Amino acid sequence: MAVAKLTLEYDGTAYVGWQFQHNGPSVQAEVERALGTLHQAPLRVTAAGRTDAGVHALGQVVSVPVERPLPLPAYVKGMNGLLPPDVAVRAAALLPDGFDARRHARGKRYRYRIRSLSTRAPLSRHQTWQLFRALDLGAMQAAARPLLGRHDFACFQASDCESHHAIRDLRRLEVLACGEEVQVVVEATAFVKHMVRNIVGTLVEVGLGARAPDSMPGLLESRDRTRAGPTAPPQGLCLEEVYYDPATTSR
Repeated sequence: MAVAKLTLEYDGTAYVGWQFQHNGPSVQAEVERALGTLHQAPLRVTAAGRTDAGVHALGQVVSVPVERPLPLPAYVKGMNGLLPPDVAVRAAALLPDGFDARRHARGKRYRYRIRSLSTRAPLSRHQTWQLFRALDLGAMQAAARPLLGRHDFACFQASDCESHHAIRDLRRLEVLACGEEVQVVVEATAFVKHMVRNIVGTLVEVGLGARAPDSMPGLLESRDRTRAGPTAPPQGLCLEEVYYDPATTSR
């Protein structure tokens, strides 16, 4: 028995999210359909994380135990010939039995893209949050700093989150000016549901002057979701990379 580790890129616009659901197409269903065709048997994959409807991925990682592994090109070129145009396998590796994309993940990095525009930009509407007011970058950067480190992020946790607690270690939170875009890069050991989008929504309130930059410590202490900003729309968010201990991913 071996485990196939697949790194996926996908545009989440047309999907109800990563996870299989009965109310619409999912990325998981497409990946499992292609794998089942290759192996001529039904297979179930495990993803490093569940992206929401409309959220994209550049480096989603999935694992699938296989009794008879195929040559690595089959998992890249073969699957890409079977997957829809908005989903692709970027890389594949065969690892020893026991590797699990979710349990062995040591962190994830997300990037959220915001465009401040004077009018609508149709070509980027599925990849960015389009705002029609300027953002105060310095205020957003000041507000982001107190969120770094280990905190209880309950104020940024979705009400239907199933996690037992919201204590997380936020290792990186940068607000960057990239041309006409503001990009928020977030890296943590793990996340609670909607944590990144809720942080971004709150930082945007700061950038628009609706919230003071120095309000973040009190917000964290409150643990009250109703005191944080709105959930940023999904299309600006992309899962860029999942981190693993090198010892876990070596044969």
